[in-house]
Amino acid sequence: MEKVNFEREEYVKRIIGDCQSLIRREAEDFLRKVIEDGYLERSKKFWRRDYSSIGNYLNSIKQAKQDWKNCLGDFSDYYSEQFNPEIEKIYEDEKKEIFYICIEIYKGMRGYGLLGYPKNMKKASPLIIAQHGIGSSPFHVFGFYDSGGYYHSYGSKLLDENYVVIAPFNITDSQPRARIQRLCLLLGKTIAGLEAGKYKKWIDFFSSDKNVDTEKVGMWGLSLGGYYTLITMPIEERIKAGICSAFFNHRIKKMIIDDPRYSCFLSTDEEHISIYGWLKYFSDYDLISLICPRPFMIQAGKQDSISWFPFLLEEYKKAKEHYEKLEIGEKLILDLHSGGHEVRVSEGMNFLKKFLV
Repeated sequence: MEKVNFEREEYVKRIIGDCQSLIRREAEDFLRKVIEDGYLERSKKFWRRDYSSIGNYLNSIKQAKQDWKNCLGDFSDYYSEQFNPEIEKIYEDEKKEIFYICIEIYKGMRGYGLLGYPKNMKKASPLIIAQHGIGSSPFHVFGFYDSGGYYHSYGSKLLDENYVVIAPFNITDSQPRARIQRLCLLLGKTIAGLEAGKYKKWIDFFSSDKNVDTEKVGMWGLSLGGYYTLITMPIEERIKAGICSAFFNHRIKKMIIDDPRYSCFLSTDEEHISIYGWLKYFSDYDLISLICPRPFMIQAGKQDSISWFPFLLEEYKKAKEHYEKLEIGEKLILDLHSGGHEVRVSEGMNFLKKFLV
């Protein structure tokens, strides 16, 4: 470095600024290499999957499921022993009824959502957890105020097919989510763990509902809802089938590599999306190995700017290997379509009719 003239303040400030820029760039370059270049080596040491049978496979991933749960942060010690439900009907037509519902999830913290029942139910129906995305709500899931057409009323269409639908509210905006994330981090946990823990209590709640068959629980989420489908199913085995719309990705590139072909989380203000230890061992294809052998559908649009579909295909092919090695390749489906950031209703319905039986 050139000799600093300490008598010129602006000159010193420029030298400091240049040094800070270099330190930041070197740190980012170093950490990107550790995350990306070291992932396969870390994975080889961590994963001990046994594909000789489904039973052996499930035993071989048991510890990894617990490790993933630890990454999210387990809030189960804080679960309420009561539900204390409050339910109010807000919509009705000839086919369905929709209610506003809240139940106690944690001691002092409630879960809120919209609950839909098909009319004229003749037997207990499967339950679908229909999770909205960021900047959205359960009302959009059921087709109210969805002017952008992202959801295509899939919640209401599920009711038409005689599914019971619970669409939980999550915190939707980035800054409030970041605030809660900071509080969770002080406990060694994450907002992802806080909100993923709610699904267990929702399923517990419906276990006493004679209209619901909790042996047949599915989850279908869009965007942030797809995120919760992907990260929750590894730790909640009562969810028997899942549909992840507009979230699955080449996780390393999505999180840390800026590229004009897709949006990168590193360059956004969505700090809530960073889960402790995520890219140590749990890229999306490895998370799917914790869902396997349960059926899972990925919906992705080629026009969706959250991903670059050739990279997404790379991640999907690695995920598919887990199912193929167990000779159940048909249970992992990629619905790669020509649209954008949206739900594909008919394809998702066909998947549920085939696998949630």
